[in-house]
Amino acid sequence: MRLCFWVAIASCVAVAASAFGQAAQQTPATAPGPHVSPDSVPACASPVPPPLTTEQIAAYRARQAQPRPALPPATQALPIRPGAMPKHECFLEVARRGNIDLLFVGDSITDFFGRAGRGRDVWMRDFAPLKAANFGISGDTTQDVLWRMRNGELAGFQAKLIILMLGTNNIGRNANADIAAGNAAIVAEFRKRQPQAKVLLLGVFPRGADPASPARAAIREINAELAKLADGTSVHYLDIASAFLDGEGKLRDGAMVDGLHPGPAGYAMWSDAIRSTVWRLMK
Repeated sequence: MRLCFWVAIASCVAVAASAFGQAAQQTPATAPGPHVSPDSVPACASPVPPPLTTEQIAAYRARQAQPRPALPPATQALPIRPGAMPKHECFLEVARRGNIDLLFVGDSITDFFGRAGRGRDVWMRDFAPLKAANFGISGDTTQDVLWRMRNGELAGFQAKLIILMLGTNNIGRNANADIAAGNAAIVAEFRKRQPQAKVLLLGVFPRGADPASPARAAIREINAELAKLADGTSVHYLDIASAFLDGEGKLRDGAMVDGLHPGPAGYAMWSDAIRSTVWRLMK
């Protein structure tokens, strides 16, 4: 009698386990569960500047239209500017704390994801719960980011996914193919120093109001080269320009506050365009 009892129990357990396994297989993919983020504010976000006036935006666009000095090769790591060093040191502290699953790397476009009035609300809603850190610095080029990656920012944690969007500050200062090569050098650092992490390489975002501008043409050339870096396993490429542009190639309302940097709506567009891919790659 006792033997029959235990046989019956074992049979029930086996049936339950089989049912659970089938249910798990049928459950659709969902976002990873919430976690406490090491950079949920984000910790190293720049101070929030006052809102730009119409005159300041016009002056910024005029400066961007002026020729800028050529840079050394985009694959050459250059020590970052003194003004950027405090953020780099803050990133080192965040890295030392560890517990980072998702890392964003880039320039001001990434940096401002942490700013109130720009991308912070979207960041806190969509990425902070994924143990995310933001290592973006305004003004950075591929040369700057390559130096940062080689000087401690990839130590102290093991990410599941690293997202890179970079190159707009190199346009007109390095050849387009060289800019793509600079991105490739940074991806190589990711693979060397965070070999367990997958990489999501984003195409350089569109800039400027004119779809026929030289900057737009340069971005198309750069992105065509970046797409070749994807191997479908460790390195993945995604061009989300269509999230910011309408059918005529013009910037959607609210996408960019100055033709280059996303506004709050632009950061929501960015998140909407990558979120399902981020979840998939972080599994």
